[in-house]
Amino acid sequence: MLVRSLAASAAVHLGDAADRTTGATATPNVAAAAQMIDLLALLEEKTQGNLSEAEAQLLVGTLRVLRLRLLEVRQRVAPGGAPGA
Repeated sequence: MLVRSLAASAAVHLGDAADRTTGATATPNVAAAAQMIDLLALLEEKTQGNLSEAEAQLLVGTLRVLRLRLLEVRQRVAPGGAPGA
């Protein structure tokens, strides 16, 4: 549940999902998205060896997808100097 919650927050910050309270898709905030991804990476590090196979796969897969998406967003927003870049 925690992994999904942090991933959903990262998706909102990446501009991929609508905010649950407003329903609006936000302008990407790279710094906030990176912070959520860093929290997931920390969770992966601290729980290594203590997760079931399914839990570990969910965490690793989620991190892989979010890291790739973060790179895409960084490349898209960096030249324009968008907020959070």
